[in-house]
Amino acid sequence: MVGGALDTPYRGGFVGRTHRFALRVYFEDTDVAGIVYYANYLRFMERARSDMLRAVGIDQRAVMERGEGVYAVAEVAIKYRGSARLDDDLVVLSEVRAVRAAACVIHQRVMRGGEILTEATVTAAFIDEGRPKRQPREWAEIFERLKTEGAQ
Repeated sequence: MVGGALDTPYRGGFVGRTHRFALRVYFEDTDVAGIVYYANYLRFMERARSDMLRAVGIDQRAVMERGEGVYAVAEVAIKYRGSARLDDDLVVLSEVRAVRAAACVIHQRVMRGGEILTEATVTAAFIDEGRPKRQPREWAEIFERLKTEGAQ
């Protein structure tokens, strides 16, 4: 079969206020002992945040290409609780916690079944030429809605 569902990248989705993004641990994600290298949890979370924005219609690429600004991680507070291993099925849960003029705060958990392996609070700042900039009004409104009601 050429084309179709097999050629479509995986997309996560919302359950209430929580965005869910599933992934599998591949060999490249692990160290020589088959345990996920600690920095790769940040990569998993980044993918989940990008997918969350895409799911609610935020087109980061279009705004970036027009030179109107980009999101950059300004702060991360992370706690490692357990280790994922090669071939584990994981889910990254993401929830918007706060919305500011030039940033949003997202709480994320990397889960294996009901076990929290890693959790982090990430502040993503909207910047232009390295300086904070007010994020697009429509985007701030979307984040506010996600914080209180979830995706529609």
